[in-house]
Amino acid sequence: MSMTKNNIIRNAKFNSSGLIPAVVQDAATREVLTVAYMNEESLRLTLEKGETYFWSRSRKTLWHKGETSGNTQKVRAVSLDCDSDAVLVEVEPRGPACHTGAYSCFGAEAGFGGTIQALYALVEDRRRKRPPGSYTTKLFEEGIDKIVKKLGEEAVETVIAAKNESSERMVQETSDLLYHLIVTLVAKGVSLEEVKSELVKRHRAGSKH
Repeated sequence: MSMTKNNIIRNAKFNSSGLIPAVVQDAATREVLTVAYMNEESLRLTLEKGETYFWSRSRKTLWHKGETSGNTQKVRAVSLDCDSDAVLVEVEPRGPACHTGAYSCFGAEAGFGGTIQALYALVEDRRRKRPPGSYTTKLFEEGIDKIVKKLGEEAVETVIAAKNESSERMVQETSDLLYHLIVTLVAKGVSLEEVKSELVKRHRAGSKH
């Protein structure tokens, strides 16, 4: 149910404990990451801050996802279900959703899209924290010229593998290329959601012909 921020707050039907279940979904892969609860304050903060906030029923306190771990969730869209008694929060995860370190709280390994999203989140985390000894840190510290130079080299190596080498080598070079492409996207501040939107737009345009 598409609504403005104020209308979401106004129309949300909280239960007798003042809570509403929140389904958190990866905006890019459409995979469900977790199910938690929000009270009016955490729902309002989620809408205003653009990151997820929840209410802990065990600790009886408000909590901001990623406040200590850094694994925040950037909000892309918020909507109510048809009865307005559950909320769907579409996010761009910046790290694992689960406290165990898993991509999703439901235990299943991420699909290909989830794996790419998790890699993007890891690279973005490296950009922010710059841990010493990390190859990704080294790339960011050397700057965009070095990053795109490596991207170009990996693209050429992938082409060579496709033409002259085994499928196993092709897989390895493709993996290197995807990693360096993600580093480039992060360096330029381009999200996977933006890339997805462009692909969807092209797919829709192509389906008309």
